Amino acid sequence: MTRTRVGADGARRSGRGRAVAVLVLVGLGVVIPLFGPAPALHGTGEADAPGTGGIGLLRAVLFAALSIPVGELFVRRLARSVPGAPAAVPRGWSTAANSVGFVAALALASVVATGNLVPGGLADIDVGGLYASRDGKLALLEVNAFLAAALCAASGRPGTQVWPLAAVIVAEALRAHPTTEYSPLIGSGLTLVHLVCASLWAGGLLYALRTLRLWRRAEAGAALLGRYARVAGVLPVAVTPTGVCSSLRRMPPETVLEQLTDTAYGRVLLAKVILMTGVAVLALWARIRLARAKDPLTACSPARAEVYALGVVVAVSGLLTALPVPIRW
Repeated sequence: MTRTRVGADGARRSGRGRAVAVLVLVGLGVVIPLFGPAPALHGTGEADAPGTGGIGLLRAVLFAALSIPVGELFVRRLARSVPGAPAAVPRGWSTAANSVGFVAALALASVVATGNLVPGGLADIDVGGLYASRDGKLALLEVNAFLAAALCAASGRPGTQVWPLAAVIVAEALRAHPTTEYSPLIGSGLTLVHLVCASLWAGGLLYALRTLRLWRRAEAGAALLGRYARVAGVLPVAVTPTGVCSSLRRMPPETVLEQLTDTAYGRVLLAKVILMTGVAVLALWARIRLARAKDPLTACSPARAEVYALGVVVAVSGLLTALPVPIRW
């Protein structure tokens, strides 16, 4: 009886610990975009553009909303290939995530419709003007694609949401590199690979851990984690170089080191690289445990920390996309 009570107390403490970690993650996800511009801009001489914090938060929400359904589709496909896998799978969050993405994309489209200014009211929003610009058309594409993805996720064939989600990724890659930039298609290609791999990594790991929690100690859990680790092993290798190269292409090579410390964009980019280094260490730790530990499922602990850290990276990414590029070609 005492042993059972101790086990129950331990489970409750573990549950409270996870709840606290999630709350801290959500808090950081909100605080970083909202308050990030001020310390990043301090001492640079750059002006804080109106609405940078809110736009950064919306971008972070959009990236998170994209990662969740992409990760679910990825891991569910892996789970179907695991021999003896339990039939039960976690309840999908795709419908809710795509709906949140739709709201975030709609809010961002309203900013584009007012000339990239935060609208003061409905009268300031020129919906028809969205069709007259490249950014406006891409913003509308993201709104419609998220709506279509939400409807697909709620239907009897949730796998069809892969096509509207792909449209969101393509639109975001094109939006990130305007035609005034030097070789914009190369930059868009780098961002495309970056977004796909980042979504598979963050969203896939989240759903894999949810699946393992549902399957408890089933042997299929270790097999699923191993298959995810093998496929996901190449994702960090692709995410960091493509993201860094896509960003650094916007700066003349001879000014990169200076801009990494003297501009808000460079500082946030540097912070993201440092965070990604920490995430990569956690990912390596999880994979070492998976390969060498007697119980492969002990790799779940560093993997959970990896998910939390990836959430912070998503928040920083949202802020980075909202800051003005210091020098455009």
